[in-house]
Amino acid sequence: MNQTEPRNYREENAGEPLVLPEARLADLPERLQQGVRNAGWSELMPVQARGIPYLFSGRDMMIQSRTGSGKTGAYLLPLLEMINPMDPSVQALVLVPTRELAQQVQADAETLGVATDVRSVAVYGGVGYREQLDAFKAGAQLVIGTPGRILDHLLQRSLVLDSLRFLIFDEADRMLSMGFYPDMRRVQAYLPSTPVSTYMFSATFPPQVIRLADQFMQRPGFLNLSSDHIHVTETEHIFYNVHGLDKERGLVSIIEIENPHSALIFCNTRMHVDYVTVVLQRYGYDADLLSSDLSQVARERVMERVRQGKLRFLVATDVAARGIDLPELSHVIQYEPPEDPEAYIHRAGRTGRAGSSGTAITLAYTSERPALLRIARQFNIDLQERSLPTSEEVGKVVSERIITLLEARLRGRDRLQAERMQRFLPLARRLGENDQGVELLAMLLDDFYQETFHAPAVPPEEAEKPAPRRTDKRRGSRRRRSSRHNT
Repeated sequence: MNQTEPRNYREENAGEPLVLPEARLADLPERLQQGVRNAGWSELMPVQARGIPYLFSGRDMMIQSRTGSGKTGAYLLPLLEMINPMDPSVQALVLVPTRELAQQVQADAETLGVATDVRSVAVYGGVGYREQLDAFKAGAQLVIGTPGRILDHLLQRSLVLDSLRFLIFDEADRMLSMGFYPDMRRVQAYLPSTPVSTYMFSATFPPQVIRLADQFMQRPGFLNLSSDHIHVTETEHIFYNVHGLDKERGLVSIIEIENPHSALIFCNTRMHVDYVTVVLQRYGYDADLLSSDLSQVARERVMERVRQGKLRFLVATDVAARGIDLPELSHVIQYEPPEDPEAYIHRAGRTGRAGSSGTAITLAYTSERPALLRIARQFNIDLQERSLPTSEEVGKVVSERIITLLEARLRGRDRLQAERMQRFLPLARRLGENDQGVELLAMLLDDFYQETFHAPAVPPEEAEKPAPRRTDKRRGSRRRRSSRHNT
């Protein structure tokens, strides 16, 4: 294929996607094979072999594959082939939730695209604009970035998406549960009126992600790499090995890293239900409990919040949780493994329902690990063992989120508010120069984070309000792509 004349890969009037044959390394153009060899791969990973044909087909797709399975290569290899290196405009945009992932994807693009002449740039907040602006001026064709900083460039017209052909959402489950949704809807207003092939990659597709996908995609197909057919229905099973007596701190760390949209947290005893609920509430989470000694009035009050989708974390025993139906549940967290092996199935079965996927997490002491592994063998569960996140890892994640939140707040300020803010710039600089001042700033950041990111849950119908239309003063009102982006 001539690099200067890229094909039109979009299928017209695509219906339900057919099961396409797998790609082989030998099927790829020599310049991509060179990139694969440069990455040190001897063959394509399963998600790449299965997913690459769907990206070449041009059909909007949601592709589910576990973390670390090679999803980045599954979309970068087709993009590097389909981008026209002779056209200096932005042709592909990859939206990612964190700066680290933007840097990683851009590095992978450089490695895999060593022989393609495709120019890429990582775009994220918390750093200056100069290098990013220089990359745009140099003709970056593949842009990988966080939604907030991408939106900043769009608002300043330093980034133009009029020639965009491909849009990727990497870690889509986290993208739509980390506070990025409003920014992504605003970015959507800058997409061209011509069709854009759109793909979501994620380890899980909880109900709210599947529901929101229709706002960004046109009749997407589903590809589940753990199944032989195109469908999304799977629960990811994880357990964290907890050392010492600090399980509640481990729970908090997992919540910060996983950031569940909603979770049912199981404890084996009423006393532990009370304790865990108090810990979560004291930490600033929107949490409540159900236990057998709760009065009927109190139980109804909790259940009403559950029915309205206004409670994020519900802590309960197996007995108290009987009869509760939570179709929107993204996570089940077992604060302690169940005493009865059958209870594990009943607990984990609360998530990943109604054609969606979910996550079942268990916290287990070293002494509880053998029993948990026996349950996994008994029920043929692929149980992944992970180490608890470190304080540094949690700190990085929280820092990314708060930068996103603060940049969004700053973008929303009018001229007078921005002028008023200038009064505090000298004070902010002074506070950063001594330990006590830094503690004051940390306190303000902590309060801001808890009051915004961990605010009580917003019902889905309220969270999905349409984005305002863009009016380009130079071109007049711009017609949105109603056939692709339902607002």
